[in-house]
Amino acid sequence: MEAVQGLGGALPTAQVAGSPGVPPVSGVLSVADVSRSLSSVPVAADGPGMIDQLRELEDLKSLAAAKQARIAVAFDLSQRREQAAAGVPAREQGAGVGAEIALARRESRARGGRLLGLAKALDTEMPRALAALESGELNEWRATLIVKETACLSAEDRCAVDEELAADTGTLTGAGSLAGAGDRAIIAAVRAAAYRRDPHSVAKRASHAVNERTVTLRPAPDTMARLTALLPVAQGVAVYAALTRHADTARSNGDERSRGAVMADQLVENITGTPGGVSSIEVQLVMTDRTLFQGDSEPARLAGYGIVPAHWARQTVLGQQADPTEIPASGRGAGPATTNASAAPDTTELTTWLRRIYTAPGTGELLAMDSKARLFPPGLRRFLQIRDDTCRTPYCDAPIRHHDHIIPWHQDGPTTSHNGQGLCEACNHTKETPGWTARTLPGPRHTVELQTPTGHTYHSTAPPPPGTGTPSRRREKRPKHLRQAKARKCARLRQSLAA
Repeated sequence: MEAVQGLGGALPTAQVAGSPGVPPVSGVLSVADVSRSLSSVPVAADGPGMIDQLRELEDLKSLAAAKQARIAVAFDLSQRREQAAAGVPAREQGAGVGAEIALARRESRARGGRLLGLAKALDTEMPRALAALESGELNEWRATLIVKETACLSAEDRCAVDEELAADTGTLTGAGSLAGAGDRAIIAAVRAAAYRRDPHSVAKRASHAVNERTVTLRPAPDTMARLTALLPVAQGVAVYAALTRHADTARSNGDERSRGAVMADQLVENITGTPGGVSSIEVQLVMTDRTLFQGDSEPARLAGYGIVPAHWARQTVLGQQADPTEIPASGRGAGPATTNASAAPDTTELTTWLRRIYTAPGTGELLAMDSKARLFPPGLRRFLQIRDDTCRTPYCDAPIRHHDHIIPWHQDGPTTSHNGQGLCEACNHTKETPGWTARTLPGPRHTVELQTPTGHTYHSTAPPPPGTGTPSRRREKRPKHLRQAKARKCARLRQSLAA
C-alpha cells in the first residue's frame, strides 16, 4: 500500500494485513493500524485544504472498496477449498459465503451476495475497472453499475468491454470522454459497448426482464410509504396515462386536491375497491393500552412499516382521517396532515379487532406460548411476527417469510416462542448450511447468538414493544380546557370501540 499524502502527514508505506484479528506481521500494517493512523489526522486549517482532504478521503474509500473486493474473492476461494476437502458437493460449495461477507460489512444477506458477485466480476473479468476503483477514478457504486450493465455478457465479451472502457474509466478525472460523467452517462456508455459486443445477449436480457416484474413497498417519512411497481414499459406508461387522465378530469371538475394526490387516491381505490383503501386485509398495529385509551404519546408500531405517531395510530384504529384539532401529548411536532374538503368522504365501515398481548413487567419481554407441533401454529406465528417485526439476522430488515426453530426441530428443539424467530427466506436457508449455529441467550428481551463457520459471533435482540425500553417521561401540565378536550376524545374512542 502506498503512502497516503496530503492528510496532514503520510501513513507509513507498507502492505496491509488481510483483516482485523490476523496476527501482526513484522513490517506489515494491519487494517487496525491504518484506522488508528487515519483517526489521528487533523482537519486542515483552511478551506482549500479541507476540500483536498475530502477528495483524498474519497479516493481512500474507493481503495478500501477495491481491497474489500480482493479479500472477498480470496475468502470465497478459501471457503470453497475447505468445503471441497470436507466432501461438500460441488454445486453446494460457496453456500453461506455471501452471508458471512454481509455480516462482516454490516449489510443484509442479499446485499452481501451482490457484493461478492461484484468482487468476482471485477477481479476475474474486469481488472481495468478494478484498477480504476483502486486509484479512486471510480467509486464502488459506479463500479457496480458497470458490472451490472455487463451481466448478460460472456466472460470474454465482458473483458473486451472492460478494455474498450479502459481509456475512459482511466481518465474519469482527466480529459477522457467520461470525465466528470454522472451515473446516467456511465450507464449509457457501458450499454453501448455491451451492445456492440453481443447485441443478441442484450436483446435476450431485455426480453427476460419481463419475468422480473414485481411490486415492492418501502417506508417513507411521516407515516407515508412508497409503493413501487416494476412493469414492462408499455404497461407502465399505460397505467400512468390512465391515472393522469383521471386526475386532469377531476381537477377540471373542481377537485382541489393536487394532481399527484388525485392520482394516488385513484390508484388505491382501483386496487383495493374501497375509497379509503382499508378493506378486510389485516393490518397489524401494535400499541400500548395507554396510547389507545388514555391519549398517551408513546408511538405505535405498524407491521411492515415501523414506528408511527400515537395520534395517527388512534385515528387509524377508528378508521378516521387524521384530526387536525388533535394535539400530540408532547405538545410539540408538526401534527397530523389535514384532508381536503373536496375529497370524497370515506363511508367504508371499518371493523377493528383488538388482540391483547402482555409483556413481562420491567423487561418488556412478550410472554411465551408453547406448542408441541413441528410447525408453528397460526397463533404462535403471529406472535413471532409481532415480536420480531422483521428478519432477525443482524443488518437484515427484510420481511419475515419463515418461522424458524433456533435449535432445529430435528435436534429436539421445542416449538416455542423462546426457540422461535422470524427470518427471511434467504437467511433461513443460510442458517441451515454446515457450520452455522444459533442459540438463545439470557437477557431482558429475546436474544439470539448467531455463529458463522469462521467462528465469528453476532447478536440479535428483538426490538422493544411500544411503551418499553424507554424511561418514563414526566408530562407537562397542560391547560384545563385541553385536558378536558382530551378526556372527551378518549371517552368517544372507548364508546366507538365498544359499539
